[in-house]
Amino acid sequence: MENSKPMTTPMATTVKLTLEGQRYSFDSTGYRGMIGSLLYLTASQPDIMYSVFLCARFQENPKMSHVEVVKRIFRYLKGSMHVGQWYPKFTDVDIMCFADSDHGGSLIDRNSTSGVCAFTGLCLTSWFSKKQTSVTD
Repeated sequence: MENSKPMTTPMATTVKLTLEGQRYSFDSTGYRGMIGSLLYLTASQPDIMYSVFLCARFQENPKMSHVEVVKRIFRYLKGSMHVGQWYPKFTDVDIMCFADSDHGGSLIDRNSTSGVCAFTGLCLTSWFSKKQTSVTD
């Protein structure tokens, strides 16, 4: 279990959230409340979007491992309250967009997740992710 020090990332890169192999359930109402709070914060904190949306997939039957990831996101937010979007006065107005997909990366249903991010100058201004609805060959 992780300690209570501030986190440098919202989610560990080695975490693989699944439904299998987990015995201990968590109250789904409480979990939905935590996810709802985090979803509200994604409008101003785009850096937590991917982690929150990944955790939101388990609202029906959350396990303790899912709750631990959500708590890590809250610790990350507590430790990064000084972080925000800052646009220097003389920033170029160049807009760059990037897209990527994990091609069947979901361990549960093998669906892909696609993502797009947009930068204005050096500042991230938009981020989008969508889990695909079907598997392709």
